[in-house]
Formats: sequence, C-alpha cells, structure tokens
Amino acid sequence: MPAEENFEGEFALALRRTGDGFTADDGDGLVAGGLARGRRRVVRRRVGTVTGSVLALALVGVGGAYATDTLGGGAEPASVAAAPPAVAGKPSAAPVDADALLGIFRGLLPAEGRLEDAQARGTADPFGPMASGVYDDGQGKAAVSIGFFHASPGDEGFTQCPDKALNAYDACTTEDLPGGRLMIYQGYEYPDRREDTKNWRATLQSDDGLVLDLNTWNAPAQKGAAVSRTDPPFPPAEMKRIVTHTAWAPVLEAVRHQEEGKPEDGASGSPGKSGQAPGRDGSATAAFNGAAVRPTLLSLLPKELTVSDKGGQDEYAYAVVDDGEGKSLVQVNAQPDMRDVEGELFPEGAYETLPDGTKVTVRQQPGEKGGEGVVMWTVDTIRPGGYRVVVSAFNTGVQHEPATRAEPALSLDQLKALATSEKWLKLMKK
Repeated sequence: MPAEENFEGEFALALRRTGDGFTADDGDGLVAGGLARGRRRVVRRRVGTVTGSVLALALVGVGGAYATDTLGGGAEPASVAAAPPAVAGKPSAAPVDADALLGIFRGLLPAEGRLEDAQARGTADPFGPMASGVYDDGQGKAAVSIGFFHASPGDEGFTQCPDKALNAYDACTTEDLPGGRLMIYQGYEYPDRREDTKNWRATLQSDDGLVLDLNTWNAPAQKGAAVSRTDPPFPPAEMKRIVTHTAWAPVLEAVRHQEEGKPEDGASGSPGKSGQAPGRDGSATAAFNGAAVRPTLLSLLPKELTVSDKGGQDEYAYAVVDDGEGKSLVQVNAQPDMRDVEGELFPEGAYETLPDGTKVTVRQQPGEKGGEGVVMWTVDTIRPGGYRVVVSAFNTGVQHEPATRAEPALSLDQLKALATSEKWLKLMKK
C-alpha cells in the first residue's frame, strides 16, 4: 500500500469517527469541505490526521534499547493488564528513523505471523510518523497499522464508542486504565456495509492527551481488496496487549516532547497568544467554539419535535427527532473558515444570495449510507468571510437503515431557517 494512499485512507477513517462515513467519496458537500479543511489542519499539526475512524497515524520510533535488533521478533509480550504507557518511566525523547519504529511494531506482533509490505515514516516526516503493513499468519492476509499522536486538549472522542445512530458496528467497549482510557472497537470499513471489510481497532488515550491507535482489517488492504479472512487477525485481548505494552513508553515520550516543542504563536495551526486562530489563507480569524454546535442545533429545532437521541463532536452535531410520524435524523456541520474551497462548494449559478451576502444551496437526493428508501435533504450556507453551516435531514433515524417515513421531519424552509440563524454567529468568539 503506497504511503500516500495509506495517509488518505486513514484520514477518511478519522473523519468517520465524527460523522458516519464522512469520506471523500460520499459526494455530499458536508463531507467535501470538511475533508479539505481537515487535510490542511493535519499538515499544520504535524501528526498525520485527526475521526477516521483512525487517523493518518503518527508513530514515533525510538532509539537506544528499543532499536530493531533489541526487540526483533522475540520481544516478551506484556500482560494485557499492563499499565498504559502514559504512566511508565520517562525515557529519552530523541527522534528516531522509520527503521527503528518499524522494529518495535514487528516485535510486538504475535510471533505466529509475519509483517509483509511494511512501510513506516520517521519523526522527521512532514506527514507525521506511522507504520503499516500486511500481517500474514497463514489464516489470510490482513492490513494493519499503528501510530501515535497528541490529541487537542479536552478532546476525548478518540476513546468514545461511536453512536449507534450513525455507525453500525458489532461491538465496542471502553475501559479506564491507570493514567488513561482504552477503547476496543469491532466494526466495518463502511458503516453501510457496502463491502464486507471489517475494521477492528484499539485506541489508548493517556490523561495528558497522548493517543496510540492500532487498526486491523480482514483484508490485505483497507479499501479495494477482497476479504481474505472472517475477522481481522487480532482478537480484543491481543489488541489490548499490543497497545498497552510498556515498549511504547519511549515512543509516547517522544510524541509528548514533539508536542511541547510546538510554537505558541499560531504557526502550527493552534490558537496563538492573542486567542485567535489563523485562517487557512494566513489571516487571523475569530476563535471558534466548536463545542457549542450541539446545543445550538438543539435550541434551533422546532419545539413540536421530540428528541430521542443526540450527539456529536467538535464542529459537528446530530439529533434524532420525531414529530409523531417516525424518526428523522438531523445533522449539522459548522466550519468557521472555508474560503479556500468556497468556489468548489458554491459554484456560480448553483446558489442564491441573501441580502447579507450569505450564499445558500439546497439539495434533495437519495441517502448515501445504504438504507432502503432513504432521502437526504440538505441546506448548505456560507457567509461572507467563509463561515459555513450545512444542515441535512433524513427520513430515517439511522442512515444505514430503511426509511421510517416518507420525508424528513423538517421541511426545506425549516432547514434553511436553521442553517441561516443568527445564533450560529455567537459561536465566533471575538
């Protein structure tokens, strides 16, 4: 699997954590802008990628005692109850090359198999360090990847099980460990099950935001390859053993060291001392309160609707509503600065312009997650300055399940009023 293809695939997987398959091939404007925006954030933050579902994984190799020859294929496995790396000793944070980190990965994989077509990136790689390959234990070849990165402060979404309303998976568990939290996810590459490829993952996040993410599939490639085995190669206990192994302690320390060395003037894409985040064209823009997207959405829903489920993450939110005629999913994505892709999202002749300069596009189309009879109504808006709010509603409470009603619970006029509400402006912190 070429490194660049692996990067793009893992990036799409990350976005799925946020919005049930928000990938580049979805064709919805809600996805297209988010993917473009996220890709730019990825490069700036030097950690590969963000929901994935899960990330263009950042793996940092280590030198010294953890060189390739030391671990080799005979590294002693740790107990599944081993303390997470966040609480281990504090080793050297010296950067290492791709060969060293690949040696650690090989050494922790079950000895009955071997890693083929292996690739890795060192800590100096601009896309962030990572390792991947095809694991072959004689039961069918399986793609695997692993990496480390540092999550944004307060972002605990990497170890939260996806919402069943958005993602059809077989099992997902979470567990608090000393110094961190572990999620074991057993689901599918595509939530709508358009292919039989399964994705099992173990994600460990330490209390200070360091994330270790292991992904496995039951096919020799993440996408576009025939299924080669019934399940991915590592059961939950084995995945837990790999991600909680103390061999990762120096790796995590290197990631921590890298994060601490980032400039604080906003050059890396994070808010600077002024409290403002840089726009993607380099100009300053007001800081955005992405956490307020969900309460804002709920406050704008028609009062006659009953909310049976709700959720979301930074800049994205959803609610399952019912007006007495069946459940209907409503979702919103608020993106503070989409100027660099505005022409792609709002081509000439495809939108109306409101008196305040806001561009509005309306779309009615079939659902894209495989549910029988599902329709998707979308109102996409962008204000002068690039602030985009896009709202979609469905005639089902779960996109990948059959329609529960003839039309969404919200009309196009209601969706337009929701998307253009002045309340969204309050999320921009001056």
